[in-house]
Amino acid sequence: MAGSRDVTSISQSPQVLIVTGGSRGIGAATAVLAARRGYAVVINYRQDHEAAAQTVRAIQQENGRALSVQADISSETGVVRLFETTDRELGPLSALVNNAGTLEQQMRLEAMDAARIERTFATNVTGAFLCCREAVRRMSTRHGGKGGAIVNVSSGSTCVGSPGEYIDYAASKGAVDTLTIGLAKEVAEEGIRVNAVRPGFIYTDIHAKGGEPERMERVKKLVPMQRGGQPEEVAAAILWLLTSEASYVTGAILNVTGGR
Repeated sequence: MAGSRDVTSISQSPQVLIVTGGSRGIGAATAVLAARRGYAVVINYRQDHEAAAQTVRAIQQENGRALSVQADISSETGVVRLFETTDRELGPLSALVNNAGTLEQQMRLEAMDAARIERTFATNVTGAFLCCREAVRRMSTRHGGKGGAIVNVSSGSTCVGSPGEYIDYAASKGAVDTLTIGLAKEVAEEGIRVNAVRPGFIYTDIHAKGGEPERMERVKKLVPMQRGGQPEEVAAAILWLLTSEASYVTGAILNVTGGR
């Protein structure tokens, strides 16, 4: 339901975090871990209201603070509404995790049409740019903000290209890497750090969306550690990049790939 939100134990907090695509997988794990570490968390979702509500409840059960906001980040108006809702309900933004992403059925490039490629890039690239834009407008000292941190969720596929499966997805995440490097330099003097993580083969439901629910059992053999990763392992890397422990880290892309 467009514009709907669930609020639980919301109050002003000096550490406000937006996690796009925060209702499941890496996003949900990041939201839960961030709440445990004292963030008031905005969980953005596109259509699965119940999954977002479950993540909110998980945070509430641990006495954390959470807000879920429906918004399609491929839409500029949706992104603006997401950030304005955060302003209104929680106050000044401290951090952004650009996690929302999409892919489609596995296929070779020769079978793809323009509409598929446009859908993938609209969410994975345009959405990431728009969310970064809104975050910078709020956090940059140039605009009266107090600084902050952005972590973009890229993919290990940028290094291998995902041939025969989804090279459009891999290419879109390559754009996210370039966004990370360029924006980090652009706002380095304005109190904002911008970094990225590249998850490898992680146990999430994105594989089912690509048409192969058991894909992890096939591809984990390609990983030097001989196993797939868990969303919580990626979340831990994201949270480190958000904290003051990474205060001299910007423009970095951290592989969370089990050595692949």
